[in-house]
Amino acid sequence: MQVKNKVVIVTGAGSGIGAATAKHFAQYQAKIVVSDIKEENAQKIADEINKNGGTAMVIPANVAKYDEVEQLIAKTVSVHGRLDVMVNNAGIGPKNMARTGEYTLEDWDSVIAVNQTGVFYCMKLALQQMMKQEHGNIVNIASLAGLKASLNNLSYCASKFAVVGMTKSAALEYASKNIRINAVCPGYTESALLDKLLSVKPNMDQRLKSVIPMKRYGLTEEIAEAVVWLASDTTKFITGQTITLDGGTSL
Repeated sequence: MQVKNKVVIVTGAGSGIGAATAKHFAQYQAKIVVSDIKEENAQKIADEINKNGGTAMVIPANVAKYDEVEQLIAKTVSVHGRLDVMVNNAGIGPKNMARTGEYTLEDWDSVIAVNQTGVFYCMKLALQQMMKQEHGNIVNIASLAGLKASLNNLSYCASKFAVVGMTKSAALEYASKNIRINAVCPGYTESALLDKLLSVKPNMDQRLKSVIPMKRYGLTEEIAEAVVWLASDTTKFITGQTITLDGGTSL
């Protein structure tokens, strides 16, 4: 992977896909900014990267707050002088799975604030910096739920469809500016979100695996591999794409 010495911000990097992505970039000698709303979790990932010979620093941020995203970008640039790659991974699911008519306002507002508005904030501010330096790369973490219907999961589904749309629209706008923007759409992946779903409905494990042709969940490392690939110089002619990693579920 051609990402050596690239300055990379990964949001939501304290656990799950974000943590795996930060560590995967570090293996290829990128310089990582580990960002998460939970600073303690982010610090653990950064410490692990540095202990293993990588380069990582922590800048905590709640992506749903514009001023915190501003600080995240500004501090990164003040330390490293540039921002080569922005990975917008931070995301949450609803507290309650429910049909649209019974969906709570709290679940709608909180999920949209992080998954959709948060990605917009990060893209907007990252793109301003990337335009100044005349290069950049953004990888958004969407979902299979951003490509097809997801029962009892309206805010999450809406937010991830939005991420796919924002990815394509912005990619078209900045394709001539030496800035590429792509998204990955994971299917059911071993993560905190999946654990939460299975804890509410334990019988879901067998049901979910029955609709995955590979008969297993994805691994966070497998998603991370795709993110790093899209951010690398080996994919210079790819922009505006959604890469689906779902073990064949969408088939």
